[in-house]
Amino acid sequence: MASAKVIIIMGSSSDREHADKIRSHLTEWGIAVEMRVASAHKSARHLLDLLQSYEAAGGPRVYIAIAGRSNALGGMVDANVSAPVITCPPYSDRFAGADLYSSLRMPSGVSPMVVLEPENAALAAAKIIGLVEPAVQQVVQNLQQLQKTRIMEDDKKLSAMT
Repeated sequence: MASAKVIIIMGSSSDREHADKIRSHLTEWGIAVEMRVASAHKSARHLLDLLQSYEAAGGPRVYIAIAGRSNALGGMVDANVSAPVITCPPYSDRFAGADLYSSLRMPSGVSPMVVLEPENAALAAAKIIGLVEPAVQQVVQNLQQLQKTRIMEDDKKLSAMT
């Protein structure tokens, strides 16, 4: 459907399940997805080379960075690309959610969006791509209408019971 694409970059292969949740929504909506593994901490040169390649290729794209713990990935990607970046860190009970702060606190001039739920990260990417891809914009509008319809039907059922 779309010529634009979403590039999902995972900090490690342990983020694959989280990335697959995002990818499944995007592909369902007809959006091309590429998935890569590169760490801002452990393979910075590899990450920068990947980003340089994508930036040189041009075209409409959105990056989604997935990394937990000390999430430098979202900021590193955002600081080195001109396209929008969404960071969607997987939740970890290990630090009682405090590792999320590493995704929120960014230096000046670095502005990845933080979206916690995989489906919402996919939706944010779809909305951005919808700015240049009318078919994707229609998919988003259809999803929104479906949600409105469900809420109105639930309300109607509830009011009929009272």
